[in-house]
Amino acid sequence: MFRIHKIYDVNTATNQQLLSQVQAMLRIQFNELSEKDIAKLPAQLANPLKYRFHTSLLVAEDGHAKVRGFALLLHAPDLQFCFLDYICAGRGETGGGIGGALYERVREEAFQLNVLGLFMECLPDDPALSPNPDTRKQNIARLRFYERYGARPIANTAYETPVSDKDSDPPYLVFDNLGQKDKPLARDAAQAIVRAILERKYAKLCPPAYIDTVVTSINDDPLQLRAPRYHKKSSVSSSQPHKHKIALIINDGHDIHHIKERGYVESPVRIKSISKELARTDLFETIAAKKYSQSHIEQVHDPEFVSYLRKACAAIPEGESVYPYVFPLRNRARPPQDLPLRAGYYCIDTFTPLNANAYKAARAAVDCAMTGADCLLDGKPIAYALVRPPGHHAERQSFGGFCYFNSAAVAAHHLSLHGKVALLDIDYHHGNGHQDIFYQRADVYTLSLHGHPRYSYPYFSGFEDEKGEGLGKGYNRNYPLPENLDGPQYQKTLQLALHKLNAYQPKFLVLSLGLDTAKGDPTGSFQLMAEDFHRNGELIGALKLPTLVIQEGGYKTQTLGINARHFFSGLWQGMSA
Repeated sequence: MFRIHKIYDVNTATNQQLLSQVQAMLRIQFNELSEKDIAKLPAQLANPLKYRFHTSLLVAEDGHAKVRGFALLLHAPDLQFCFLDYICAGRGETGGGIGGALYERVREEAFQLNVLGLFMECLPDDPALSPNPDTRKQNIARLRFYERYGARPIANTAYETPVSDKDSDPPYLVFDNLGQKDKPLARDAAQAIVRAILERKYAKLCPPAYIDTVVTSINDDPLQLRAPRYHKKSSVSSSQPHKHKIALIINDGHDIHHIKERGYVESPVRIKSISKELARTDLFETIAAKKYSQSHIEQVHDPEFVSYLRKACAAIPEGESVYPYVFPLRNRARPPQDLPLRAGYYCIDTFTPLNANAYKAARAAVDCAMTGADCLLDGKPIAYALVRPPGHHAERQSFGGFCYFNSAAVAAHHLSLHGKVALLDIDYHHGNGHQDIFYQRADVYTLSLHGHPRYSYPYFSGFEDEKGEGLGKGYNRNYPLPENLDGPQYQKTLQLALHKLNAYQPKFLVLSLGLDTAKGDPTGSFQLMAEDFHRNGELIGALKLPTLVIQEGGYKTQTLGINARHFFSGLWQGMSA
């Protein structure tokens, strides 16, 4: 098995290990490359201005950080084209589907960039250009592979003219229109693209006169491709790649955690209210949650705390709930031996109960959040973990505020292995769990907009002067807000937070979405309406970051789903603009 994900940040230890393996594969399988060209790969990924292309590295790895193949894709946004620089499966990997999966991911990546098409070079199958039969056999196999997708050499040009008389096997320029049959490539655009390829990639090899000769040989308008030689009809699909939607991961087993006491607002109907409204849009595709090991939770929560929740919940009879009522603040070194009594040792309030299903539901919520995080690594621009119980009040060693495990923090830590993360909390209540877990870290920047702790839960954190400690100093920011705030007032502060967030230059955004900022929510005092949620989503989407949304609060079920629908419509609109 393997999975394909994009390298977003060359500075993380995980990605440096993958990069090193890719460079080793380049040395082995592309021995004509100089060590200088191989060594510049990290700089290519990090510095598009210098190399005049935005470079994306897509890696197929086995889940244990072993690279089984890769593709290097160059994007020229000024001319709206992509160029496939390298695609490679590891030695012994042919026939395992890696090459096909990588190329399909490359096509999908290019299509999402809204380009005119995808270009690449392939060595020729013409005996006059490739006299060696063994070499020509390999060239034919590659051209046959790409022709399955509708990609064929450009016809009637001098691109395959050797630069010098000593050169053999001069490459064709192959074009894949990504199934965009309604967008024929005009001659002027083709000439500009070919000039850019030759000048930006081969300026040291191709003299200006040679480049001019190749460019002026392009006369067909629109551009023409060579007639198919190997497939009368594309056997895979030359249609457009799949257009991304928002990946929706629902905690299907959430309703096992149902507290029926009167006034307990964190109820199963919340998920039903939201999912019903989301179904009215065409923005979502539902994805099943995967199962993840407990070790992911223990990366952000104290293992003893995790073990306690599991054992305590398992010991409570079905249908009963235990509410913390003893809080051993004076001697935390000696927690009570009785598990129900020990609840107060790990809890921050008196209204978050333990029961037989709290642990199970919280674990499932984490699975949904982790599935969403992996959706981002797999190339989806937005994922939404629609879960309960929520998680943003769960600290490293405590639960509370209806929260048991901090799903957003688990997902943020997972993503931080691949690049810097911004964790933005727009729930009505302060994200004290996020703050506690990442307070001494600089790789996850935590921001929270919330009701001022003078009058809003959790009361003891969320003040403006709490800005992080140690390595995390300056990487926690709170925006405590006054009561009775309306939408435009909220958006002024949100824009300030987004400005700070953007300056951090994260590779991923994890968004704790609380809909309890709505007018009439029983737990809040803000006055946001449906149009305000749309505008908030639009502002956040305009960051154009791979975004994982985790559901937190929101308890006015009459408007909960409507506000969620408006938020995601705005988020999608902002991301797509």
